[in-house]
Amino acid sequence: MLKHVLFGLVAVGLVMVGFGRAADEKEAKKPIDEEGFIKSWLILAPIPFAEGQNHGDAVEKEKIKDEAKLEPKDGDKVKVGDKELTWKAHMAETHLIDFNKILGETKTQSVGYAVAYIVADDDKKDVVLKIGSDDGCKLFLNGKEVGKVVEERAADKDQNSFDKLTLKKGRNVLVFKIVNAEIDWSGCARFTDAEGKPVKGLTTEEKK
Repeated sequence: MLKHVLFGLVAVGLVMVGFGRAADEKEAKKPIDEEGFIKSWLILAPIPFAEGQNHGDAVEKEKIKDEAKLEPKDGDKVKVGDKELTWKAHMAETHLIDFNKILGETKTQSVGYAVAYIVADDDKKDVVLKIGSDDGCKLFLNGKEVGKVVEERAADKDQNSFDKLTLKKGRNVLVFKIVNAEIDWSGCARFTDAEGKPVKGLTTEEKK
């Protein structure tokens, strides 16, 4: 009898572990997580600094023509200098876009672009874009610059907030340009209300 009880407890435990793993996997695949961080992106990198260019210049100056209006698809190719780069769909494992991990190597003195297509179920006014970056960055929403950071720093959640923004009903395009001076190279972004709560009714989509 005791043997059957123990077997039953072990079986229940294994089932619960399975449910836990399934829940974790489901959460990992969410394009926007419970805190509102965007995890589904299109990535283009690395684009090296121009000769003689410093970190601040790389933040300010376009590395791709009309960078504010980028609307790539997975697999699109771009000629940058004498190299051809390819836009690649990426689902971040955590809240952070980790460019070095995506590339499989550490790149310094480089620029990367991350684009997300945010779909809102209705017009969302007075939203806040909260970001973190390592190092500097520039952000564009629906073709307009909403903020930038020129300093060199380690990334953390919600280091900067850009408020009084509007997400229109339907698709919105967020362009996140992240510039790396040395070593770590990452960024994160989410939309919240004025109280810091994640905006509801948002998801992402791929451009067809």
